[in-house]
Amino acid sequence: MSTPGQVLDVRFDTVRKETIEQLRTLNRVIFPLNYSDRVYADILACGPVSQLAFDRDGELVGAIACRLENTPEGPVLYILTLGVLAPYRRLGVGARLLGNVLGIVTRDLPEVVAAVLHVQVGNGAALDLYRRAGFSVGPVVPGYYPRLNPPDAVLLRKQLRD
Repeated sequence: MSTPGQVLDVRFDTVRKETIEQLRTLNRVIFPLNYSDRVYADILACGPVSQLAFDRDGELVGAIACRLENTPEGPVLYILTLGVLAPYRRLGVGARLLGNVLGIVTRDLPEVVAAVLHVQVGNGAALDLYRRAGFSVGPVVPGYYPRLNPPDAVLLRKQLRD
């Protein structure tokens, strides 16, 4: 399906009430965790920082889901999930989803000081993606994913503003 260096033509759309079930279904396919209704409510409450990616035929191929969290340093964008269906991986979809959302935050949400997320230890592809996007690798959080093996996660962070 893909050739080296190929980039998939996709269009992005904000996750809305009308499309939240598409995100939920995609997440069930991609991730080994089921997210609660509360998580999806948080995603909806944050507007354009959660995005869906559709191919030319209108098929959902990936998504990024985020929420805004208040911290002592100021609001941060917490990336809950970033996933792309297996046949569409390595075609630039994940990097473009991430870049699109970081661009929205930088342009439209000047109060947000950083983007953060956790990645399961051993997920080299995800770690590489975030490093290329300018995230720094922080400490390992033992037992972050108690139902997964390995259960540990790495904290990643990208400072957006001082």
